[in-house]
Amino acid sequence: QVQLVESGGGLVQAGGSLRLSCAASGRTFSSYAMGWFRQAPGKEREFVAAISWSGGSTYYADSVKGRFTVSSDNAKNMVYLQMNSLKPEDTAVYYCAADVGGWATSAINNYDYWGQGTQVTVSS
Repeated sequence: QVQLVESGGGLVQAGGSLRLSCAASGRTFSSYAMGWFRQAPGKEREFVAAISWSGGSTYYADSVKGRFTVSSDNAKNMVYLQMNSLKPEDTAVYYCAADVGGWATSAINNYDYWGQGTQVTVSS
């Protein structure tokens, strides 16, 4: 079993930046992907970004492309989401997820483990 814990959420003004972190513990795998998803009130959970554990492949939703960067530190079992030029529509609970044996993907059903989420609020 893999446990995932997100941190780094908070309140920022539009145009500001935040860096989210996801710490993985428990079993480790030589091949899996990590994804970031978000869910705003009244909306379905949506894909944000994903990265292969090696860090060699990334994938972004069109809504965040050019503003967000996903990265990983394998030695620390950490995944990060650097969010720049934040907009009010980025306000949501952000979740990290692990796809064991997978690659960077936007398909929510591919992910096996989920964190508890961290709130990001962007004021106008």
